[in-house]
Amino acid sequence: MNLRKNETILLVLIDFITTFIAMFLFYMFKFKTGIVDNPVPLFIADIPFPALIVSLGWILFFWFSGLYSIKSPASRIDETLSVIKIVSVGSLLLVLLTLQVDNIISPGKILVITYWLGMIMFVGGGRLFFRTVQRKRFMDGRELYPSILVGWNERSKALNKRIKSFPGLGYSVVGFVSTRAEDIGETDEGSEVIGEITELPKIIKKYDIKEVILALSSNDHKRLLDVIKYVNGESVGIKITPDMYDIISGQARTNQIYGLPLIDILPEFMPAWEVSAKRLIDILISIGVLGVFIPFWLLIGILIKIDSRGKILYRQERVGKEGRHFNIFKFRSMSSDAESKTGPVWATEDDPRVTRIGKFLRTSRIDEVPQFINVLMGNMSLVGPRPERQYFVDQLKKEMPLYTKRLRIRPGITGWAQIKHKYDESLDDVKRKLRYDLFYIENMSLRMDFKIILSTIKVMISGKGHFRSP
Repeated sequence: MNLRKNETILLVLIDFITTFIAMFLFYMFKFKTGIVDNPVPLFIADIPFPALIVSLGWILFFWFSGLYSIKSPASRIDETLSVIKIVSVGSLLLVLLTLQVDNIISPGKILVITYWLGMIMFVGGGRLFFRTVQRKRFMDGRELYPSILVGWNERSKALNKRIKSFPGLGYSVVGFVSTRAEDIGETDEGSEVIGEITELPKIIKKYDIKEVILALSSNDHKRLLDVIKYVNGESVGIKITPDMYDIISGQARTNQIYGLPLIDILPEFMPAWEVSAKRLIDILISIGVLGVFIPFWLLIGILIKIDSRGKILYRQERVGKEGRHFNIFKFRSMSSDAESKTGPVWATEDDPRVTRIGKFLRTSRIDEVPQFINVLMGNMSLVGPRPERQYFVDQLKKEMPLYTKRLRIRPGITGWAQIKHKYDESLDDVKRKLRYDLFYIENMSLRMDFKIILSTIKVMISGKGHFRSP
């Protein structure tokens, strides 16, 4: 059995079984011991169905709360504490949902404490068993995370030796990545320098790397942003040694197993429950907006056709989360041959390529409505950095090392940069807007999303929107 490959599936199965057992035993204890009077006879055969429903509810609650986003190798103590916290919140919600105002201190409510303790014991115990088996397989050298050490120095060599001494960490060092090409081929403890930092994207794909661990020397600390530039957008974890923390302060989270202090940089920006809520809001609003606008699509389409020749909907490939490409949809607001002679260029104020109806669509932002299809499909979110074309992404990555940090979240229809700055007419505009995008990413929350959405609605109503790229 491959515990690593099917980790989430196995955890869901274990949680389902343990929550079912906890609820089944709770029903037996509550109604079969005589502690609570039950005017209607309850048979054992009657218990599985309500226990099944409650178990499915718990699985959804665990998913919503981020209990399945915990990345191993994880500390078993930390994970157990997470289980206790989430089960406690869920149990409290159950109490509130079944609260009887006229009989608050009833035997049924007091027994919830018993159910709460049972849930902690069974769910926590199930996960502890799973992680213990997983840790045992790590110790046997199976299903380890393929990892690379960035840096070729005494610190990285010592770290390599430490990792090999503690296979329970879950890392398997594939090799070193150096800041100098001349180091390629050097070896230490059986691990070889397999490339330099400019080759990081290729190395990550070739070896299916899951963890990138930075152990740069003090002379190479200035290369940290270069490493982030090459690694950002790849689906890997990034960790640094403590002495580098001051460079990346504010973007890190400590992770310590077996006394080996490694610090996660660029961690998840929102709590798991907010991420789930954000996606749910995206889906509900998208369905609502698309439904409301369906009657107007025909009218808008007729106006676009009358104004200029070409398709009603404009489709263009953009770069989304983690560098994945997708087709963005908009009502066409420019002439159909807008870039046939010039190639990709920035939009400008009073752009002659914009049609008459296109100017109205852009100012009112109605041209963005078809993008709710992208939101519904999961390619975009309501709020986030605007998605760019690969041509511009390649340019911007060279100019700004932190630009690819935008690729760690879904792009949005609107965003902090859109309400704080005019649209891009040059590379300098993009550089200024990047500060707003990074501010949003570092401070992501549902509260901030609502603020941006309300500000966007205000701009739409006032008609003071800025031109956007085609």
